[in-house]
Amino acid sequence: MTKLFILAIVGGSVLVLDQISKAYIDHAFSLHESLPIIPDLFSITYVRNKGAAFGLFAGRSSLFRAFFFSGVSLLAFSFLALMVYQVPKDDKWQTTALSLLLGGAIGNIVDRVRMSEVIDFLDFYIGAYHWPAFNVADSAITIGVTLLMLHLYLDKKNAAHQ
Repeated sequence: MTKLFILAIVGGSVLVLDQISKAYIDHAFSLHESLPIIPDLFSITYVRNKGAAFGLFAGRSSLFRAFFFSGVSLLAFSFLALMVYQVPKDDKWQTTALSLLLGGAIGNIVDRVRMSEVIDFLDFYIGAYHWPAFNVADSAITIGVTLLMLHLYLDKKNAAHQ
């Protein structure tokens, strides 16, 4: 499999699944509506995030957020594209990890361009203590970063044993 094929399949799948899930939530739920799935642990809760991760910058002006998120998104996209380009052809793990990151990043960028905010709906909690709600794109980004860290750790471990 070529890097571009992996990028298209993995990144494209993340983007499509993310956008379909957000469209469903936006259509089927009212804002702030919550459907418990596992009591005292997990609900589907429709929220919108005007900020970055965990609501960072949500209180800033819409003009600031538009410029800030556009700039950060462009830098991140460029950096990830460069990383994909530099990955060795046979390194499917790193290509997959970067594809997850790109698909997730593009999924959230689409929301920011369309609505100036991101739809979140995966709500994990224990009693009254909630982890900030997130979405499929955020999940893909988290998995991609975890795979990259694991890849780097294993590479260093293998290099130390040689």
